[in-house]
Amino acid sequence: MANRIRITMAQAIVKFLDNQYVEFDGKEEKFVDGIIGIFGHGCVVGVGQALEQGGHNLRFYQGHNEQAMAHVAMGFAKQSNRRRIIPCVSSIGPGAMNMVTACGTASANRIPLLVLPGDTFATRQPDPVLQQVEFYDSYAKTVNEAFKGVCRYWDKIERPEQVMTAMIHAMRVLTDPADTGAVCVCMPQDVEGEAYDYPEYFFRKRVWHMDRRGINDSQVKRAADMIAAAKKPLMICGGGVRYSEAWETFRQFAEDFNIPFGETQAGKGVIDWRHPLNLGGLGVTGGKAANVIAKDADLIISVGSRMTDFTTSSKWAFRNPDVKILTINVAAFDAIKMDAEPIIGDAKVSMEAIGAELKKRGYKTAYTTEYAEAKKEWDAIVDDWYSKPDVDGVLQQTRALGEINKFMDPKDIGVGSAGSLPGDMQRLYRPGLPCTYHMEYGFSCMGYEVNAAVGVKMACPESEVYTFLGDGSFIMSHSELYTAIQEGIKINIMVFDNSGWGCIENLQNNQGTKTFGTVFRYRNEETGQLDGPIVPMDIAKIGEGYGAKGYTIHTAEELKAALEDSKKENRVCVFDMKVAHGSMTPGYESWWRVGVAEVANDPKVVECWKDMQKHIAEARDY
Repeated sequence: MANRIRITMAQAIVKFLDNQYVEFDGKEEKFVDGIIGIFGHGCVVGVGQALEQGGHNLRFYQGHNEQAMAHVAMGFAKQSNRRRIIPCVSSIGPGAMNMVTACGTASANRIPLLVLPGDTFATRQPDPVLQQVEFYDSYAKTVNEAFKGVCRYWDKIERPEQVMTAMIHAMRVLTDPADTGAVCVCMPQDVEGEAYDYPEYFFRKRVWHMDRRGINDSQVKRAADMIAAAKKPLMICGGGVRYSEAWETFRQFAEDFNIPFGETQAGKGVIDWRHPLNLGGLGVTGGKAANVIAKDADLIISVGSRMTDFTTSSKWAFRNPDVKILTINVAAFDAIKMDAEPIIGDAKVSMEAIGAELKKRGYKTAYTTEYAEAKKEWDAIVDDWYSKPDVDGVLQQTRALGEINKFMDPKDIGVGSAGSLPGDMQRLYRPGLPCTYHMEYGFSCMGYEVNAAVGVKMACPESEVYTFLGDGSFIMSHSELYTAIQEGIKINIMVFDNSGWGCIENLQNNQGTKTFGTVFRYRNEETGQLDGPIVPMDIAKIGEGYGAKGYTIHTAEELKAALEDSKKENRVCVFDMKVAHGSMTPGYESWWRVGVAEVANDPKVVECWKDMQKHIAEARDY
């Protein structure tokens, strides 16, 4: 008989999480660094009591909005290359549901996120309790079932002994590189306090081995045959290259066989932007070099990419009628996209095996000067965007990005997520060391930027963290700025204030619709529309209200001075940069499919619909 320990279900969760470790390439790390939460009646006397009484090594962080604190946790996990997490605890009802969006963000990006929402009473006797939604079709249903659609694993612990299977399966998913994402384990508030005689072995140190998944000889031959038959292949460097820590292998593979490559948002920055084979961003938010080479490529070799519409320009980017697609991915779900030949395995070991076979065959591509010329032209375009002068004393968005980028140390980290900045950053931004470009662009969740930056800094305290966002994203969510102040964490919040959702205004204008509802203006009493004067906002003062250092910036010189001054600060710095309207980058040799109106009063909209039909006909169908 195993020795047993009588503790509550909530105490068991805390004790279990405190003893989880992961091993990757022989390096063992503690998987759970702490817990972040907002206490309410669904968790404060359960998990809250378990954390308060001690006997564990988990630091508690106080969140201030449930979605935002989960983005802190996601930023931490992503920057840790998915090998460390911070679970999130909430109350029932609205507190729990606030985390649903963050779970969508995590699952879309394949980032491990454990949420532990409080739930209503398993006994049902006090029902309906405060913050409980009652469902007429089933008394067993609670609002936490909303998590099912955005989580890789979902469970509800209705008896204290169920915590054992629930947490083991939660860990199974959280540590699986092919299946990771958000995990939700719901905690009925009465069960949190119920005790059980748990076996002691459940709480022993448990090491989850994140083994590299190799490929067999048949896969090696299939991949080598496809590559050897290609004259002008293009590689795609995706997020899987980063999480596999395969950037040196990827670089060597490209060099050995003279294969240029483009980067996705998740793969950007793991290989030096100056490398002669690195053509930069690919797709809708990519640059001219990668997109021009992609058009004529006869083979696309995707490594660790989800092959999203932004990477493939809505399946329009690869224009060679004979193009084939070869995908190396640890997840079969991603490997078969676009009718690709799937090589299901770890990026590093797969490229090593395929590369060894190609060397035996003496393979080299047929490229001569094409990609070098494309890269030279693109580098000059970036330099030009970064040097745009102020216009009538107003700072240009690309110039602001350039000044910040040039000021940053190679080990400093740039964070982003939504708006026009992901496009500007994938096209123009020049990262330093590997893993210093942190872009959430799977869900493009507005409000991720400030909050995730806190988690990024927690993961990499030795680096300065600069998070790039628009005023629209800042308004959406910045609550964990307060957490950064509370914890003594310095982040640099770079707000590009263009008085609206400039990215979406560009989208509507480019598709024939006049500006409507995308600029932050007062209501005009004469027209009844939101077309009055711009609503001014002092973001620097908002930051100062929290205890941060605020800078109001109108020109490039003011920005340079503020950057220099911020180096003296040990607290959060908020840069309120008033940038010129519409001063972001355009698209380059790309197309994005959106739902343009087929019938409209404005002939420009109808023309855009016709143009969309033309591109649809040219795109690949899968």
